[in-house]
Amino acid sequence: MTAHATDTFVDDRLAKRNALLLALAQAIGGASASIVIATGPLVGYMMLDEDKALATLPVSAMVLGTAFGTLPAGMIMRRYGRRTGFAGASLLGAIAGLLASFAVFQDNFLLFALACCLGGLTGAFVQQYRFAAADTASDAFKPKAISWVLAGGVLAGVVGPQTVIWTKDLFSPILFAGTYLAQAGLALVAFCLVLFIRIPKPPRISRAQAGGRPLGEIMAQRRFIVAAACGICSYALMSLVMTATPLAMIGCGLSETDAALGIQWHVIAMFGPSFFTGNLIARFGKERIVSIGLALLAGCSIVALMGVELTHFWSALILLGLGWNFGFIGATAMLTDTYRPEERNLVQAVNDFLVFGFVATASFSSGALLNAFGWQTVNYLVFPFVVLCLCLLVWLVWGERKAVTTS
Repeated sequence: MTAHATDTFVDDRLAKRNALLLALAQAIGGASASIVIATGPLVGYMMLDEDKALATLPVSAMVLGTAFGTLPAGMIMRRYGRRTGFAGASLLGAIAGLLASFAVFQDNFLLFALACCLGGLTGAFVQQYRFAAADTASDAFKPKAISWVLAGGVLAGVVGPQTVIWTKDLFSPILFAGTYLAQAGLALVAFCLVLFIRIPKPPRISRAQAGGRPLGEIMAQRRFIVAAACGICSYALMSLVMTATPLAMIGCGLSETDAALGIQWHVIAMFGPSFFTGNLIARFGKERIVSIGLALLAGCSIVALMGVELTHFWSALILLGLGWNFGFIGATAMLTDTYRPEERNLVQAVNDFLVFGFVATASFSSGALLNAFGWQTVNYLVFPFVVLCLCLLVWLVWGERKAVTTS
């Protein structure tokens, strides 16, 4: 066995250990996010006397917090390390859960939205779990490491909605106050898990390389443009439809439990395929998997437009989750091809800032679109963005093949 092969084995052994711990932490962190998704619009709807279009603002505040937190998260972890950043964020998540519970008790909508925003800041660090898992992985294992971490969301798909179901009436008649106390407890569990990850400092590089390439040069790459666009659309379209779904279900006469279980199946569909998405990417290529994800997102809207029975909502949510999984994991894997080790923190943070900036816009618009134009309009908006991303993927593949043939 060569020295290089030995180093790769050691690196991947550490990467597997980190990926497993981060997958468990992802399960807990993802559960906190799914709690807000399942209950935030409902809490907002109950608190607001007028202008119910703002009911989805708590979810938007959470996503906006994630967007604003991405760049600081990258800088904090670049200076103090992944583990310190993740641990501090988990403690902030516990504070956010306590504040949200207090806001529900006080029937204070703005305070509740602020608590969700703080939870979103925690989410900015949770979104870095997938990149942290890839930090110590070989090139061959990186897609699998990313998918392992996101597979932790399968447990989140059960823990989050089940937490809602078991705790929503804990302080009856004040609905969901106990749910956010439980969210604080989940954040403390995540804090304990991230203390055990080990990510060595990046290798020493020359002074000339220390700053990496200019950000504009990195972002001008054809592969970066397409990876970012597909990641943005996969996540933003998912958020647009998902945020409106609980309100649409309640509006069609279904129950809060039906909505929570629908989000549960959606989150399971989001993360369940992650057990084999990395293998599919390795076998069929990143671009093909992203294309399949985009097609599934379109399929979600087709099913949603076919009717408003429980089976239509749940089937659409499952397809929505599957489409997000293939589209977003594939786009994340594409992004890792665009930067050098010394550039990773900045590029990852900028990418997530772009993604969650658009996701925040989508989630905020979701309630207003549903209230003003109805459930069908929300779903029709998916199709033009899917077509745009498919065209960009064709542009990427065509350009890279042309470059190979002319070189």
